[in-house]
Amino acid sequence: MRYLIVSDIHGNWDAMRTVLRRIKRKRFDRTLLLGDLVGYGAAPNQVMDEIRSLPGELFMVRGNHDKVVAGLESGEGFNEIALLSAEWTAQRLTERHREELRALPTGPMIIEQGTEGVDLAICHGSPDDEDHYLFAEQDAWPAFHAEPHAHLTFFGHTHLPSLFILHQGGVRGMLLRGDGRIHVSDRLRYLVNPGSIGQPRDRDPRASFMIYDSDRRVLSWRRIDYPIERARRRILEAGLPAALADRLNYGV
Repeated sequence: MRYLIVSDIHGNWDAMRTVLRRIKRKRFDRTLLLGDLVGYGAAPNQVMDEIRSLPGELFMVRGNHDKVVAGLESGEGFNEIALLSAEWTAQRLTERHREELRALPTGPMIIEQGTEGVDLAICHGSPDDEDHYLFAEQDAWPAFHAEPHAHLTFFGHTHLPSLFILHQGGVRGMLLRGDGRIHVSDRLRYLVNPGSIGQPRDRDPRASFMIYDSDRRVLSWRRIDYPIERARRRILEAGLPAALADRLNYGV
């Protein structure tokens, strides 16, 4: 089974469309979308329409921005810019797209069930709390124990391509730079973040996504350039804060 794993598009249609064009000749059985389809970027309706172009069978969970834009939460705890962009997005989404956001399920979601436990699961923040930020090894420890039998869990929310491995000696974490791949061992457990398509925050402005081949147990991460200036211009022309446009240049 070949999976495309994407997260945190955040209304950045230019980045999303570039990724889809890059992978269109590749075969994928399933796409895993880890939440935050909207917020920050200025093309939320285009992104929601483009979701239908994702390859294979689609599995999605909601993100915190999706909940606020859909009216399921107030946005308490959002900073001023995040709340402003959520309100702007909510005002411009079509009713059909708002209903689609409201219908997104809460993670974690089991994707593959093995004979000895969960082979593959997805969530937005963490298996123990969909809004929790999983940045460091101390965050990963309770996350592993929230779903004690899951072999491989993909999560988003931090916008940082990263990998946490639970082994006999404890938890080891690492940021994933550029392009690369690893073999996923049957003897270890993993929490993996594909990074953000629409708003990377690891000081690499390129769109980030992953590919997982569950038959070969090979996980690959990819970065690609997209027309950042076009995405910036959409934000500025929409009257959204310039900071939302400027951060795209620097991946912060």
